[in-house]
Amino acid sequence: MKRLLWLLLIVSFAGYAQQGTLKESLKIKSTTLGKDVEYSIYLPADYDKTNRAYPVLYLLHGYTDDETGWTQFGQTPEIADKAINSGEAPSMIIVMPDAGVSWYMNTFDGKTKFEDFFIKEFIPYIESNYRIRAKKEFRAVAGLSMGGLGTLLYATKHPEMFVAAAPLSAAVWTDEEITSNSTDNARWNAVFGDLYGKDLSGKSRLTDHYYKNAPIKIVENANSDDIKKVKFYIDCGDDDFLIKGNMALHAMMIDKKIPHEFRVRDGSHNWTYWRTALPEVLKFVGDSFRR
Repeated sequence: MKRLLWLLLIVSFAGYAQQGTLKESLKIKSTTLGKDVEYSIYLPADYDKTNRAYPVLYLLHGYTDDETGWTQFGQTPEIADKAINSGEAPSMIIVMPDAGVSWYMNTFDGKTKFEDFFIKEFIPYIESNYRIRAKKEFRAVAGLSMGGLGTLLYATKHPEMFVAAAPLSAAVWTDEEITSNSTDNARWNAVFGDLYGKDLSGKSRLTDHYYKNAPIKIVENANSDDIKKVKFYIDCGDDDFLIKGNMALHAMMIDKKIPHEFRVRDGSHNWTYWRTALPEVLKFVGDSFRR
């Protein structure tokens, strides 16, 4: 009898676990980019049951992925449901745009302006079409790899817009790594050529445009008091090929006396690592939203 009662209690409790709603590959027509941009959005379970507005997390995907990456491989809806139902994180909206291989920035020649699109067009569109608390204190950004770079760029270049930023395995490099001969010209042209200029080698890669989009250099030269207005959670695996750049960023933030959380956990550059990071990210940004 006791066993049966426990089973009934477990089943009853499970019934209270609420699930959010995921809408994938919706479209916004961008005048900045001159094309449609797809995005996916997670709405918390109580979104359709209330009239209140919600805090928002912009969650950025990695290189060669798209707006479905965090939902298909990162299990974002399931992880968010668990965090919200357990009280580890407050109800929030999570928005995942498709950035292609833009690295979330404006290109050196001005042909593609993804940063302008994201800041000036995408955020206003999302926050006018969904019930979102459209204020800095209720807006956060996070992402992995290329999306980790985008997270750092947006939070350090636009600190007035975000209360928290959580870059995971962020694509941050030291100057030595960028100028190294190990980054051959063919690879540079294929991955970075459209961003910074093609057929660059050695120190010629360290252009003004590169430094304007290099987190370590931004932190070094920016007004530290402005960057301190954002709460940072930086996480990178000890076996990740990007660990050196992340540690250099950590060191620069220490030198500039910018408060931040820095985590080096066992793991490498893969979804297993990022899935285990997401619960902490949701808790971190959720704590930033709370009063």
